[in-house]
Amino acid sequence: MTDKLLTMRNIILYDSPAVHADMLPLSFTRPVSDFRLGITTVSEKWQRLFPGNYSVHTADYLQVKFRPQPTDDNWFVAANCVPTPALVQAIEALRPGEALILEDGEYVAFRGTIEDFRALIDDALKPVQIQFKEPVVALHYLYDLFLNNGAAIVEDYKAMVAGRDSAPLSATNMVIGPDRLPSGEPSLFIEEGASVEGAIINVSEGPVYIGRDARISEGACVRGPLALCEHAQINMGAKVYPGTTLGPYCKVGGELNNVVMFGYSNKAHDGYLGNAVIGEWCNIGAGTNASNLKNDYSLIRLWNYPRRSFLRTKLQFCGLMMGDHSKAAINCSFNTATVVGVGCNIHGAGFPRPFIPSFSEGSAMAGFRDVDLRKFFDIAARAMARRGIELTDDDRDIFNRIYEVASTYKAGR
Repeated sequence: MTDKLLTMRNIILYDSPAVHADMLPLSFTRPVSDFRLGITTVSEKWQRLFPGNYSVHTADYLQVKFRPQPTDDNWFVAANCVPTPALVQAIEALRPGEALILEDGEYVAFRGTIEDFRALIDDALKPVQIQFKEPVVALHYLYDLFLNNGAAIVEDYKAMVAGRDSAPLSATNMVIGPDRLPSGEPSLFIEEGASVEGAIINVSEGPVYIGRDARISEGACVRGPLALCEHAQINMGAKVYPGTTLGPYCKVGGELNNVVMFGYSNKAHDGYLGNAVIGEWCNIGAGTNASNLKNDYSLIRLWNYPRRSFLRTKLQFCGLMMGDHSKAAINCSFNTATVVGVGCNIHGAGFPRPFIPSFSEGSAMAGFRDVDLRKFFDIAARAMARRGIELTDDDRDIFNRIYEVASTYKAGR
């Protein structure tokens, strides 16, 4: 396909209302296409495999920041679906008025105008349906992120390092495992500017990716598949197990196992976090532990926002789900599969209930109260300014909308 045609192709990653609701609280502040899975976000995966002009169609209140940019001819692609070459080929072949569906009837893509797409979402349009029969990873709940993260790291890794040379590894480190993956890529890749000293790196189960200007400090033990994104840090003596992604500027210590941290969040000290998903601008204090397994080994129930109840899962392992700008003080404890909303501040002894609504502050012993929004904005602006990022008026508008709906979930305390 020519460069001119690639430039003309207009792709809109969309959130279905059901998926966006099931992905709360992480989707309170972003479209699902901006969720990090593996090394990159879902959007970045699509842009790598299916070039074009990209925008987003998401919840109405988020469109002050994430706006669709439709033309007369658009490819609308479900943002919760992870692309593969075969899936991209099938979507590329769609004609105007055609939709690609999975075997269960779930829409993957539609080609047409924005008016036709909105009619499709409202069930007022019946397009020509083409079934895609190959397997597709489709994210429906937050735990789908950590369940699929290890495999996603491997796929991102192979695409990102193919044909490239890694920066050299210092002789102070120990590497366990083969030099190369079965597919031929090196099993360890270090971007320019990264610092790795005195670490034990095990690549026997999967590759380890160390991003630009990232750091692994002395005494850390890490095992792949592992993704350490740009400017992220693993502190001295940390233990990081497979299936873990540390997004840009994250800083971690203690013990982590199969954790996805979107970016700009810290768990810098001792404490355990496993089978967890952590948003941006979160801080988990020293000595804080989050359970990921019930004492009786029974299956997990996880808070679901649209149902306003705890959803039964088939999982035995599930840890902390934490929305953006939430914080836990030192020595906090979380029950198995605790869901923490946006802008929460948790402190004190005891186990809080396994659902903490957005903009709640307090402890299990003293109870919770509402966070003052002006105070929240001050703290958020200071935290973001440390990374040279501004809390914009659009951000404030989105948080105001989240604050308005947070009260509807207070009964879940």
